[in-house]
Amino acid sequence: MKSFLLLISTIFIAGCVPTTSSYNLPDNNKPVCTGYMAFYSFYLQNVERPERASRRYGPQKIMTLSNDTKYKFYFEDALARILWDVNVLNIAFALQNQTEHSMKILWDEAAYVDEYGISHRVMHAGIKYTDRGQSMPPSVVVRKGMIEDIVFPTDYVSWRTGYTTSSWEEKSLISPYLDIHCTNFQRGDYTSFEAFDKAAKSKAGKTIQVLLPLQIKDVVNDYIFTFKIDSVSTQQQKE
Repeated sequence: MKSFLLLISTIFIAGCVPTTSSYNLPDNNKPVCTGYMAFYSFYLQNVERPERASRRYGPQKIMTLSNDTKYKFYFEDALARILWDVNVLNIAFALQNQTEHSMKILWDEAAYVDEYGISHRVMHAGIKYTDRGQSMPPSVVVRKGMIEDIVFPTDYVSWRTGYTTSSWEEKSLISPYLDIHCTNFQRGDYTSFEAFDKAAKSKAGKTIQVLLPLQIKDVVNDYIFTFKIDSVSTQQQKE
């Protein structure tokens, strides 16, 4: 699998191998790597709105899109139309302002709530990792306009220092996602595939949430989108 091979390559590039490189070893001593992988399926369970938003912007429509390659979930009321794509690595959305007024997305008040109910500050596209702890100006969506963006928890980004190089690393939204075991130099976090499988599948039925504050004039409407983990599958692959 391409993603698994890419991650294996990243391990070598990051300098996480011992001084004696594998390509200098006899064939029977070269490391064999096994990856445990989990695949999480989500769906948009419900959307919470303030009471005033429910009265002002009318009924809401929620559905899953089957013929759209980029976005999977659809929400609409008289305030906004929002399409979502949610996977274990990121959350992307496209927002259409349905009103005759400019709309603001208040990023400093937005939040990601993980499967344990813990709230996290978020960042979005265009924000440098080094600036993720600073105040973020609102995104403005003009009347009847549209914006595409992402939501990602700021504390899921960290600076990783390797033996020969360093880089930014993003944690997956749901864990476990990938566990790599390589002979000679890397064990992974789980002692067996069975343990990994059990941990991953225990997340079925859990929910994550995105709080998106949408401001029209001086009124802030907090929209809370709840995504449920519908199913989990796992596999292991040796390279």
